[in-house]
Parts: sequence; structure tokens; C-alpha cells
Amino acid sequence: MNGTRGRGQGRAGGRGVPALLASALLCTALSAAAGSDDAGKARYQFILNCAGCHQADGSGARSGGVPTLRGQMGHFLKTPEGRAFLVQVPGTSNSALSNADIARMLNWMAAAFSAATLPPDFQPYTEAEVSALRANKLTDVSGARRAIVARLVAEGIRIE
Repeated sequence: MNGTRGRGQGRAGGRGVPALLASALLCTALSAAAGSDDAGKARYQFILNCAGCHQADGSGARSGGVPTLRGQMGHFLKTPEGRAFLVQVPGTSNSALSNADIARMLNWMAAAFSAATLPPDFQPYTEAEVSALRANKLTDVSGARRAIVARLVAEGIRIE
């Protein structure tokens, strides 16, 4: 040949299109697998439902009165009231997420933002627990948080 390629033959010698299709299918399969991953779904739900106030990194917005989750959330899980509070705050309890989605998201948040402060006997939230807690709405969110923080501070735990 004179250095020209035949019709339909790219650099891969005619294998370009099938190789490209195989790569596209592999990427699609990997994306689907990653999308079904519980941690990936929980993070995505956090970003969509919580990050607007708590920020993508969980740092909150102190100037706006939004507490950090980083290093703090685990402390709340040390008391039954704190554990309930995390489900019952309006942003969680009034969200369109299912109880199973909330359980998954809260478990991810605890590990992602506060693993070092989780109680040693930490039990992940379950769908049934979230359902029961979510049915009891908080009437005084600030008061409930203040009472939980006061209890933790009395136990020598620093809360920001």
C-alpha cells in the first residue's frame, strides 16, 4: 500500500469502532456498579439533601447557625436523645427520602464525618428505627439540641 489506509480502517486497523464500543460498554457498566454502591448513593443523597446547609465536607456554616458534623456527629450518637435528634431534625424528618435511604445516609455520614468520635458500641441505623423516630417530630429543635449538648458537655465532651 502507499501509506493510505483502506476505507473504515482507523489506527487500530479496523478495530477502532469495536474497541471504542467495548470501552463505552465497560465505562457504562462500571458507572452503573458505582451508582448502586451504598456509600456512593448515601453520599449523593447527602449532597442533594444536606450539603446546602452543612456543606459538602460536613463543616456547616457557623455564621448561619448550622453546626459542623465533622468530629461532632459521633458524640450525638452516644445518647438515645442525640441519636433520635439526628433523625428528627426537620431537614431529615421532612425530607422526601425513604426511611431506608435516611438510615443509609446517616450511617454514611457518621463514618465519613465523625468516625473517630463514634461510640464503641455504635449500631448502624435501621429502616425500622428511622421509621419509629421519624414519626415523632421535634417541637423545639433548638431546645432539644441545647439539652443534648448540655448533657454531653456535663460528660466532658466538647461540642462545637
